[in-house]
Amino acid sequence: MLGAEDFINDTIEDTKSKITGKAIIACSGGVDSMVAAALVHRAIGDRLLAVYVDNGLMRKGETEEVEQMFKSMGFNYVIEDASEEFFSALKGVTEPEQKRKIIGEKFIRVFERRAKEYGAEFLIQGTIAPDWIESGDGVRDTIKSHHNVGGLPKEMGMSLYEPLRDLYKDEVRDLARMLNVAASERQPFPGPALAVRCLDEVTPENIEVVREACYIVEDEIRKAAEAGKMELPWQYFAVLLPSKSVGVQGDRRAYGRTIAIRAVASIDGMTATYAKIPLDVLDAMSQRITNTMKQSVNRVVYDITNKPPATIEWE
Repeated sequence: MLGAEDFINDTIEDTKSKITGKAIIACSGGVDSMVAAALVHRAIGDRLLAVYVDNGLMRKGETEEVEQMFKSMGFNYVIEDASEEFFSALKGVTEPEQKRKIIGEKFIRVFERRAKEYGAEFLIQGTIAPDWIESGDGVRDTIKSHHNVGGLPKEMGMSLYEPLRDLYKDEVRDLARMLNVAASERQPFPGPALAVRCLDEVTPENIEVVREACYIVEDEIRKAAEAGKMELPWQYFAVLLPSKSVGVQGDRRAYGRTIAIRAVASIDGMTATYAKIPLDVLDAMSQRITNTMKQSVNRVVYDITNKPPATIEWE
């Protein structure tokens, strides 16, 4: 990348020349989409409509946090509640690639509806280099489809513009700090959201379990970092596994779900090493997860795999 300031100026000029009408952006509140939105907003102002889709798959408190960011950036925005549509489309689906493609297409259908109402001709996305590298491009093998790359339907009805396509996550964070984007220090979050942290059918009940587990993991790790017990990992979350195992509830055997904790250190997401979380922090997470969700979860495990051979997300 050029220097951050030069990149910002060049992108604003490029956007002005290419985005000649109204535009709509797939804005999740993550650093990639927020930086893309900030750049395009600087170029075309309120001709950009930022659409946040509440798909029922987001983290605890996410929608309220994102709306506050939109307001602070001065965006023209709308919050679209499409949770019922997403759960209906994902009913019975467990295969990871199918989940990603369904979610990608559903996002575009929601955006297209808004785009027609708004009169938008351009779709802005915060795609970055690891997205299309992992999705397969040219001679590269497909690792996994990203919802804003491989999951896109062929006929979108809008022209696609990706101002961050050749950047890596650390470069996007540098831009975010220069643009005063509040999401600059937020950890990465997958486009398909909690659907790919639920290694099972995507139901409201399963999503609620993994949502609460993710919240506990994030909260306990943040507290440990603030107390000086550990460095804050690059990414940290929980995964709901599809299998059940036997446990003890009171004086009887009971079958419950398993939560896997994943935390990694990385610079750009292309490679990663598992985070060395202190045992007392792991213990706090395990106790809190099993106590909070004692009716559904009876086992917690910690993923100590690097990338490669594993990817950061499980699906």
